[in-house]
Amino acid sequence: MTAETESSHVSDSNQEAEPAQLLDNEANKNLPVKKKTSCCTGLKVFLAALSFSYLSKTLSGTIMKSSITQIERRFGLTSSTVGFIDGSFEIGNLLVIAFVSYFGAKLHRPKVIAAGCFTMAVGSFFTAMPHFFMGYYKYETSRTASSANITSIVNPCSLHQDVNETFLQVSRSGCEKEPSSYMWIYILLGNMLRGIGETPITPLGISYLDDFAKEENVPVYVASLHTIGMLGPMFGFLLGSLCARLYVDIGFVDLGSIAITPQDSRWVGAWWLGFLISGVISFLAAIPFCFLPKSLKKPKANNDQTSYSLLENAGSTGKKLTAAKPKPRKWSVILKDFYTSLKKVLSNRMYFTFMCCSLLQFNSFIGFLTYKPKYMEQQYGQSTAKSNFLIGLTSLPPVSLGIFLGGLLMKKYKMGIIGATKFAFSMSFVAYVLTLLHFFVGCENHVVAGMTVSYQGKPIPYHENDIFSECNSDCKCSSNVWDPVCGDNGVTYVSACLAGCTASVGQGKNTVFHNCSCIEASSSWTGNNSATLGQCPKSEDCSMKFIYYTVIQVISGFCYALGGTPAYMIMFRCVQPELKSLAVGLYTLIMRMLAGIPAPVYFGALIDKTCLKWGSTSCGHQGACRLYDSNAYRYVYLGLSAVLRAPSYLIAVLFYVLIKKHFQNKDCKPIENGGREDVPVNKEDNCKIKERLPGSSEAENESCI
Repeated sequence: MTAETESSHVSDSNQEAEPAQLLDNEANKNLPVKKKTSCCTGLKVFLAALSFSYLSKTLSGTIMKSSITQIERRFGLTSSTVGFIDGSFEIGNLLVIAFVSYFGAKLHRPKVIAAGCFTMAVGSFFTAMPHFFMGYYKYETSRTASSANITSIVNPCSLHQDVNETFLQVSRSGCEKEPSSYMWIYILLGNMLRGIGETPITPLGISYLDDFAKEENVPVYVASLHTIGMLGPMFGFLLGSLCARLYVDIGFVDLGSIAITPQDSRWVGAWWLGFLISGVISFLAAIPFCFLPKSLKKPKANNDQTSYSLLENAGSTGKKLTAAKPKPRKWSVILKDFYTSLKKVLSNRMYFTFMCCSLLQFNSFIGFLTYKPKYMEQQYGQSTAKSNFLIGLTSLPPVSLGIFLGGLLMKKYKMGIIGATKFAFSMSFVAYVLTLLHFFVGCENHVVAGMTVSYQGKPIPYHENDIFSECNSDCKCSSNVWDPVCGDNGVTYVSACLAGCTASVGQGKNTVFHNCSCIEASSSWTGNNSATLGQCPKSEDCSMKFIYYTVIQVISGFCYALGGTPAYMIMFRCVQPELKSLAVGLYTLIMRMLAGIPAPVYFGALIDKTCLKWGSTSCGHQGACRLYDSNAYRYVYLGLSAVLRAPSYLIAVLFYVLIKKHFQNKDCKPIENGGREDVPVNKEDNCKIKERLPGSSEAENESCI
C-alpha cells in the first residue's frame, strides 16, 4: 500500500510537472537567442553606416553651395537663377519626403536608405555631366586670342569701331554653334535627383535608432550623427576651395595662355570635379545598408517587465493560441490612417509653434549660407577658393563642436523638456545678437572709375555711373566688356581701353599697360601712368575687418550650434511615439518647401539689385554680375537675414509658454513629474510611469502630445 501510495504521488507530481516543464520549454523557445553580434554589432554598424551617409549627403550638399559662384559664372546666370538651381534639391526632396517618412517606416528601412544613397550618387554624376558636353570656357575680354599677342595688346586705345564689329560677329557666330545656353538645366535636374535620394536618410535613420537604441543614448547618438555630418560641410568647403583653384578646363587648355587669376570675377574653377568625388562617396555609403537587418533587438530597461512579457508569451503558447496573419490593408484605409496621423501632428500646438519658429530661422540660415562665399568675395575682396577654405576651416569646426557638446550637456545635466527649451533658445538669441556686429565690420566699395568714383577720384551716388569720360573719348571702347585693370593710383578701370592706355609690354597675366590718360587725369595722382591686369586689392583696413568678421562668425556659430541638439530633440519628443517618423518628415518637408526652395531665390533676387556691372556672354546677352555695390550688398544680405530671425524669438516665447503650461499643469503635476517643475525629455518613459500609477485615467495614459 505504501509503495502504491508513493507511486501514485510520484505519478501525480509528474503529471503536474509535465505542463510546467512544457510551459518552460515553450517559454525557452520564445526567448530570443542572445547573439553578441545582433544587439551590439548590429546597432553599431548601423550607426557607423548612418554616420557615413550623413557625411556623404552633407558633403555633396556643400559641394553645391561652394560651387554656386562658379556655376553662375560658367553659365552666365543671375544670382536668383542660380538660387533656384540650388533650391531644386529641396524640390526633389519635397516630392517624396512625406510618403517616405510615413510608408518608409513600414518597409525595410536600411535598404530604403541604401536606395537613397545610390540615387544621390546618380544625381551627383548627372550634375557634373554638362562639363563634358560643353566647349571650352571663353572668359569675357576686350581682346581676341590672336590680337592678344599682336596688335590689340600693344595699343588698347587704337581699337576702332570696325574692329569691334568684326569681333562681335566672330563671337556671335561661335555662340550659335555652342549648345551651352541651357545646359544648366541638367544641373538643376541632377540636384533635384540628389534631393530625392537624400530624403530617407534622416527620418528613417533617426527613427531606426530611436526604436532599437536605449532611450538615454539617443540624444548622444543624434548629436554624434550631426557632429559627423558637420565634417561633410567642412571637407566639402575645403574640397570646393581646391577645385576653385583649378581652372575649369584644366588638362585641356594651356594654362599659360590664361590671362586671369582666381581673384578675378571672371575666373571659373573646376566645379565639376567636386561632384564626381561626392558621387563616388555617396555610392560607397549605400553599400553597408544593403546587408543590415530590417529590425534589431531593443535593449530592455526593466527586467520585471521582460519576465512578465515572457510569462504572457508562455501562457499563450501553452494554450496553443497562434496569432492570426494580418490581412493586407486597402489603400483607402492606409490613406485614411495617414490623414488621421497628419491631423494629429498638425493639431499639436507645441509642434506647430516650434515649426513656425524654425521656419523663420531656416529662411535666414539657408539664404545666409548660400551666398556667404559671394559675400566674402565682394565685401572683403577674397577669392572664391579662399572664401571656401576659410568657411571650411574656421566656421564649421566650432559648429561641429557646439552640436556635440549640446548633446553631452543634455545627458550630463539630464535636461528636461523645459530646461532644454530655455537652453536652446537662449543660445540662439545670443548668437543672433553677435551676428548683428557684422554690420559694423564691413568694407567700403571697390574703387572703380565710372562706377563707384568719378575719373577724378570723387565718390558718385549709387547707380549714377558713367564709364566714359574726356580722358578716354579718343578711344573706341566697348561699354559691355569687363576686363579690369588696376592703375598705379589704386583705382580700378573697367578695361585698359577705358583707362586710356596707349601702350603695353608683356603677355598674359604679366601684361603691363603704359601711358594711360585717365590715370594721368586723376586729380590726386602724380606718379606713373601705368596699369596691370585685374582689380585693385582692398585696403589694409579692410583686411583687419575681415579678421573681426571671422572671429564673430566663429563665436556666433558655436553658440547657435550649442542649442541645436536640444532644440532638435524637443521637436522629436513633442509627438506620440508612433508619429515620430511622420513628425520628423513633415518638419523636414515644411523647412524645405517654405525655406529651402524660396530663400536662395529671393535672397539672390535682392542681391542682383545691388549689381553695378553686368558681364556679357559671347552672344552679347547679359551674363553674371562682375561688380556689386559693397554697401548695398551688406545691408541687403545681413539686413534680410536679421529681419527674418527677429520675429522667430517672439514665437519662441510663445512656444516656451505652451511647454511650461503643458508640463507644469497643476492637475497633472503629481502624475507627470512627481511634483517637480521639469520633466524628462523622454516622454515614452513618462507614459510608462503613468500606466503604472493607480490614480491615472485612460486619457492621461494615452496623452503623449
